[in-house]
Amino acid sequence: MNAPLPSHALPEVTPRPLPAAMLEALAARFGDRLSTAAAVREQHGRDESPFPVTPPEAVVFAESTDDAAFVVRLAHAHAVPVIPFGVGSSLEGHLLAVQGGVSIDLSRMTRIVQVHPEDMTVTVEAGVTREQLNQHLRDQGLFFPIDPGANASLGGMAATRASGTNAVRYGTMRDNVLGLTVVTADGSVVRTGTRARKSSAGYDLTRVFVGSEGTLGVMTEVTLRLYPLPEAVSAAVCHFPTVDAAVQTTIQIIQLGVPIARCELLDVNAIRAVNFASKLGLRELPMLLMEFHGSDASVKEQAETVQALAADMGGEAFEWAHTPEERTRLWAARHQAYRAGHAPGLQERDHRRLRADLAPGRHHQRLGRRGRRVRAALLHRRPRRRRQLPHRLPGAGRRRGAARHGRAAEPADGAPRDRDGRHLHRRARHRAAQDGFPGRGGGRGRRRPDAPPQARAGPEEHHEPRQNLQLVTR
Repeated sequence: MNAPLPSHALPEVTPRPLPAAMLEALAARFGDRLSTAAAVREQHGRDESPFPVTPPEAVVFAESTDDAAFVVRLAHAHAVPVIPFGVGSSLEGHLLAVQGGVSIDLSRMTRIVQVHPEDMTVTVEAGVTREQLNQHLRDQGLFFPIDPGANASLGGMAATRASGTNAVRYGTMRDNVLGLTVVTADGSVVRTGTRARKSSAGYDLTRVFVGSEGTLGVMTEVTLRLYPLPEAVSAAVCHFPTVDAAVQTTIQIIQLGVPIARCELLDVNAIRAVNFASKLGLRELPMLLMEFHGSDASVKEQAETVQALAADMGGEAFEWAHTPEERTRLWAARHQAYRAGHAPGLQERDHRRLRADLAPGRHHQRLGRRGRRVRAALLHRRPRRRRQLPHRLPGAGRRRGAARHGRAAEPADGAPRDRDGRHLHRRARHRAAQDGFPGRGGGRGRRRPDAPPQARAGPEEHHEPRQNLQLVTR
């Protein structure tokens, strides 16, 4: 999660001054494409993260790979930070100029370099947005499926390894970037990857840069994988009585191999916020939004399978949409959920949203205490405090699950006792002496080879039978 750290946990950084010689060189090369105006700098010193505005010292509007390389070489010579900037829709906070420096705005690099319909690939400059690309590809029967919600630039999506609502079928940017043109930290220009779908030659440098958030270089061109437009598209929404029911339905859909294209979960809080902000009038119950791609017959088969699975988990009020207008209406709640959280009346002024990647369905058992609390928050209930497992004493026998009987009785002298009031340490030492030395692994102790055999205790020397002793702590 990108929540701000407390001030004492953050490293102390001081802005680096922008040398006058570098500023003069930038002005000579770029002219009016260099800006030091406060409004422009503040625009490039914030994104959608919860961090405060930290503007750069200057902003350069690059229009080619050579422009970006010139700025980086100059910054390298003067030891000045460089921050690539797309459209400012990211959530990670990597656009913030915490040490000043120069922001390279790539939003003017909007050229679609080459489309290869036969290979279903395209090469674009970093400033092209996903909507611009899909508009250009529409007449060729192709589309680029990654949809992170915002109309982000493709260079920024590659830098942040964006995913989006179609990731369940088409993958993320990591799976769909085939090659890059990158300006490295010293101003060198490198080209990674090829248009080949299958290649094992050399280092996979493309995956190194994808998701690096601008820390390894400035991406200026991206080669992407395209997909054919589906013959039929159908969308549906379904309400569930609990979040668990919606999650279990999703798991069953994936396990059965249903090629669902989109699957998004909105909990009650999100729906309440959307209703408040956009007046949609949705039922305030956990809701799954789904979309199916394929031929008419396959979409119908997928829809019937999913509807049967959802009905088994208590899903109800299915609503289907087949035209683009109806699908847009159904998905309005999902696309407006983030902005709805900023609506006046839902939060204090100037508060911003945090985002985190969660998997409450398959991984909440393995996330420990924090995972249980996240899942409990989704289920709108107070998490039950889990007691610790009992400590094991030497030779105390097997440990049988979590403690169920509360705190063990403690004598006045402070020595721990079991539920019957016996001194645990005394009983453990006594049993260890009987067996020769304490057993290991919770099993029965073994006798030393050189220990003399011991006679079986008579009636007057009878001892209590062994029990599974538990020392319960909190």
